[in-house]
Amino acid sequence: MVIFGVYIVNKSGGLIFNLDHNLPKIETEKTFSYPLDISLEYEPKRISVAFGQRDGINVGHHLISVNGILVNGAVLEDGRDVKEIIESKDSYPLSLKFSRPKMTTNEKIFLASMFYPLFAIASQLSPEPKSSGIEVLEADTFRLHCFQTLTGVKFMIFAENVQTGIDVLLRRIYELYADYVLKNPFYSLEMPIRCELFDTNLQALLDQVEKGGVANI
Repeated sequence: MVIFGVYIVNKSGGLIFNLDHNLPKIETEKTFSYPLDISLEYEPKRISVAFGQRDGINVGHHLISVNGILVNGAVLEDGRDVKEIIESKDSYPLSLKFSRPKMTTNEKIFLASMFYPLFAIASQLSPEPKSSGIEVLEADTFRLHCFQTLTGVKFMIFAENVQTGIDVLLRRIYELYADYVLKNPFYSLEMPIRCELFDTNLQALLDQVEKGGVANI
């Protein structure tokens, strides 16, 4: 069983916890000839693909190395300017490695806030009263599983779309939340979760599930 991540959203739609557990690392390295057939956007902190897609390199992917030398912002580790190297004909053929960018904390907060109205809309569209809202959202590469407590807190798991028994895992995570977060005298409701015991036990639970399946918890 592969779990990609765990998110907890409070009743107001704010992200209060997230854990990236087993996200696949997507990196693509290609050798290019002059002129470069993709357009890059140069920023002080990163260089990313702005236009043109090929061989698994997509718009938004970040440049992480040039000829095996890591990129640090807009320069290489040896201090050379990346833009000057890429725009110089004498540098080619050039080996460039790109990676899918990791979501920032702000992006995760934004996406969590977007799920909240979707959940409410799904509840209102239900032909039956008192609908539980979205419980499973399926894509071609993953499933989002959601469990909402009576107090409106939502627990979400991103997992492979072939996995079963995630509802049991969600309720086990809720038990950990009740034991280590709600019983923490220093925790304030609706606020971000910063509890080492919760982090440790959640990580141990996910590792146990991935090794032995949901039946072992």
